[in-house]
Amino acid sequence: MDSTLVNWEALDRLILDFAKSENLIDDSASTSTISFPSSSPSSFSSSYQSRFIIRQIRRFLESGDIDSTLHLLRSHAPFILDDRRLLFRLQKQKFMELLRRGTDEARDSAIECIRTALAPCALDAYPEAYEEFKHILLAFIYDKDDQNSPVAKAWSERRRFEIAGLMSSVLRAHLQAYDPVFSMTLRYLISIHKGFCIHQGVSSPISDLTERLLLEERDPPAVPQESFYEAPPFDEVDIQALAHAVELTRQGAIDSLRFAKGDLFQAFQNELCRMKVDVSMLDELVREYCVYRGIVDSGLALPSVPGLKTLAEPLKVGQSEPGCCSSRNYSFEGDNTNNKHSDGENSVSNAHMNVSPEDSVDVNSIQGTDVELRYACESTSYHEDCSTSGSHQAGISKVLQRNRNYTIGERSKRKRWRGRQDEEDYKQDLNATATSTNLSRDKQGFEKHPSADINARDDKNEVVLGMKELVGRGMAAEVVEEVTALDPNFFMQNHVLLFQLKQVEFLKLVSSGDHTSALRVASSHLGPIASRDPSLLKPLKETLLALLRPNEDALGKGLPLHALSTSLQVAIGQKLGIEEPQLMKLMRATLHTHNEWFKLQMCKDRFESLLRVDCLKDVNTPLISACSMSKSNADSCTHGSSQVTISSSTRVSEEGSSPAQESSRDVCDENAILKVMEFLALPRADAIHLLAQYNGNAETVIQQIFA
Repeated sequence: MDSTLVNWEALDRLILDFAKSENLIDDSASTSTISFPSSSPSSFSSSYQSRFIIRQIRRFLESGDIDSTLHLLRSHAPFILDDRRLLFRLQKQKFMELLRRGTDEARDSAIECIRTALAPCALDAYPEAYEEFKHILLAFIYDKDDQNSPVAKAWSERRRFEIAGLMSSVLRAHLQAYDPVFSMTLRYLISIHKGFCIHQGVSSPISDLTERLLLEERDPPAVPQESFYEAPPFDEVDIQALAHAVELTRQGAIDSLRFAKGDLFQAFQNELCRMKVDVSMLDELVREYCVYRGIVDSGLALPSVPGLKTLAEPLKVGQSEPGCCSSRNYSFEGDNTNNKHSDGENSVSNAHMNVSPEDSVDVNSIQGTDVELRYACESTSYHEDCSTSGSHQAGISKVLQRNRNYTIGERSKRKRWRGRQDEEDYKQDLNATATSTNLSRDKQGFEKHPSADINARDDKNEVVLGMKELVGRGMAAEVVEEVTALDPNFFMQNHVLLFQLKQVEFLKLVSSGDHTSALRVASSHLGPIASRDPSLLKPLKETLLALLRPNEDALGKGLPLHALSTSLQVAIGQKLGIEEPQLMKLMRATLHTHNEWFKLQMCKDRFESLLRVDCLKDVNTPLISACSMSKSNADSCTHGSSQVTISSSTRVSEEGSSPAQESSRDVCDENAILKVMEFLALPRADAIHLLAQYNGNAETVIQQIFA
C-alpha cells in the first residue's frame, strides 16, 4: 500500500495561522473583545474584520433583514450599492420580505419600496430586470403558500440563501477577505479526494469526515460586469487548470477569470471560498488537533500527581531527576538473547545526551526517522493494552512526578481555546456556533466521564506530549528510559522506533567526538535490532558512515526530529488508549490521493504552492521504504490505515509515473491534450489515454468521437 508522509510541523503552522486568523485562541496580540462590526480594535487584522462583516451580512440576508444589510453595506462596502445589478436584487428581495410580513402596514411599505427604489433601479440594472420587475408584482395577488403560483420561487425562502451567497462571493473578492489558507487547502484536498475516489471506483476510508465537513452546496458565482465580457481571450492552459481544479465547466472557468480580470490565482481562491464547509465541525477538528499536539491547553486541571508543586521552573534541556535514566536491557519476541552493557558504559552514553535544542544531526546519516506507516504495522494488538490498567497508571504517575516541573512549564506556554465568541454575541437565531458546540460537547463529556477518568486522560496526554518534546530536543536516551518505565514491553512491539531513537543517540555521540560511546550504542542496540529485522541493515550501514565524516559534517544539517517525535507520540498514544486526531487521518488520506491524482494527470499541480500543499509533503528525511518491511510486519499492517487501496495498474515507479503513463506522455503533445480537453470536455487523464490510442493526433480523436 502506498503511503504519503506528512510534515506535521508545517501543518502545525497552518493550523496555528488558521486559529489566530479566526480569533479562536487567546493570543498576546488578540485578547481584547471585538465590537460589532467596527474597525476600531487594532488588535484584529483587516481580513478578520472583513470576514466578520461578510458573515454578519450573510446572516442578515438569510433571516430576511434587508434594511440591516443595506446599512452595513453603506458603512463598509458602498461599492456594492453602486452596482445596479446587485442593488436591484436587494431591493427586489426587500419588497418580498415586506409582503411576507402579511400586515397592511407592511404592504403599504412594499408599495412605497416599488415606487421609490425597485422601479427606478429596474430601468438600468440589466436587460431582463424590467421584465423581472413586472413579474414580481404578481406577488400582490398570489399567496406565499401557493406552490403552483407563477411567483412561487420568489416567495421561497431559498432565495434568501441564494442572494446571501452571491453577496458573500462578491464581497469576499472585492475586500480580498479570503478564508485562511488552511481552510482553503482542506476544501481543495477533500474535493480532489472525492473526485479521485469516484474516478477510480474506490471507496474512501474517510467518507464519514469528508461528507460532513465539505458540503455539496456552493455559493453562487460572482457574475462579471458587462464591461469585462470584452476581455481578451485567456490562455487555454489557465482555463483548463481552473476548470478541473474546482470542478467548473469551461464557460464557468472563463466567467471566473473574467471576474478576476484574468488573475488565475485570484479566480482560484474565489472559487474555493464558494465551497461551503461545516464551520462548527472544522473548529472542533482543529481544537482536537491542537490539544493533541500541545498547541492549546486541554482546559482541564493540571495532572493530579501526589506532591505536585503549583509553581516550579521548567527542567533545563538534558536535566533529569535521579532514577530517570537507569540502565535497561531489551529483548524481542521470539528471541531469548539479552543485550547487556555495563553501568559505566551507560553513564558515558547518557553523559553525552545533555544537548541543547540547537544541536543537530546529519540528516543523511539516518534512515527511517519518520515511521508513520511502520508504527501502525508494528503496534499489533495494541487495543489489548488500551485500558487504564494498574501498571500503566502507576507508570504514568511516576513519569509525571519525575517531570512535574516540565509539565507545569510546558502547559503554561500553551494557548487557551476561546472559540467564536465574537460572533456569538451577535447571533440571535438558532444557528449554533463552534463555541456553543464545543461547550456542549465538553459538558456532555464531563457528565459522561467521572472526574477521575478525565484526570487520567489528561495525565496520559501530558506524558505523551512530554515524550514528544524530549524527542524533538534530541534527548533519545531519556526518552527510551521514560518509555520503558511506562511500559517495559513497548519497544518489543515497536523495535523500529527503538532503532531510530538509538540512531539519534549514536549520532549525538559522534557529533560530540565520543566515538567509543557511539560504537557501544551501535553494538549494544543498533546491531542486535538490525540482525532481527534485515530491512534495518541498510540504514544501519549508512548510519555508521557518520564515523568517517568530520564532526562539523555530522552537525552540518539539522535532523527533522519532529517526524520521529510525531511517530512516537502516535504510537505511545495508541498504547495508552489515546486516539490520534481525526484531522491527522484526513490529512494523510487526502495528501495521498492528491499525489495519485496528479500522477494520473501527468502534470504538476499549479496551485499546490499557493495552498502550501508542497510544504505539507516536504518531509526531507530519508525513509525506510515500505517495501523493505519484514513480511510479518507487513501482514499485520491493518489498523490505522487511512489510505485508499488502488489496483496495481495505478502504482507508479520511483520517478512518479508508470511505464504506460510515461509512454503516453511521450506520444502526447501539450497542445493536443488541451484541444481534446476543450472540445470533448474531458479530464486531462482521459484526454491523454485517448490520444495515446491514436498516436497523439487530436483531430483523429475528435473525429472518432463524433463519427
